[in-house]
Amino acid sequence: MSNPTALDAGKSVADLALPVRQGSRPRTTPTNPHSQLDQMPTPLLSQELAKRIAQLPGIRLGLSGRAPPGTIGFYLKEQEAHGPQEAFLLGLEFAHLHPSPDGSLHLPLPEPLRSKAIASGWAEQHPLAGHPTVSRDIVMVYAPRNPAEIEVVLTLVTASWRYARGH
Repeated sequence: MSNPTALDAGKSVADLALPVRQGSRPRTTPTNPHSQLDQMPTPLLSQELAKRIAQLPGIRLGLSGRAPPGTIGFYLKEQEAHGPQEAFLLGLEFAHLHPSPDGSLHLPLPEPLRSKAIASGWAEQHPLAGHPTVSRDIVMVYAPRNPAEIEVVLTLVTASWRYARGH
């Protein structure tokens, strides 16, 4: 990646300090499809986020196996997938990015980062988390509203990527 995150620099998930997300949380749907309803990113911000996620080593992009049509799924290559089953959405998919105008993501986050992301306003628990076939670790990470927020969202995506890789 062109701009390494704190996790790339060797920080552990437990050591990450997330800034508090400014403003109110976006409105979201209470069940599936779990979507963000306001505070949408510009299409350019979503494209930049997708491009940056695609630069993570050992992944491939495809259509999501667990989201509405047009959702970009981020999959680990089989030889990279050493994390627990809870670190994946479905199969080898560890995250997905909802299409415009939404721009939010779903991904699993390990504790204590999951609680930190929720408490600092960057995420919310997926309404079906912990139900059969749905990881208890899945959250919605809100769409970034500006370039600085892309960096925080990328840190969370990188944590999910590392979790899926078994780190």
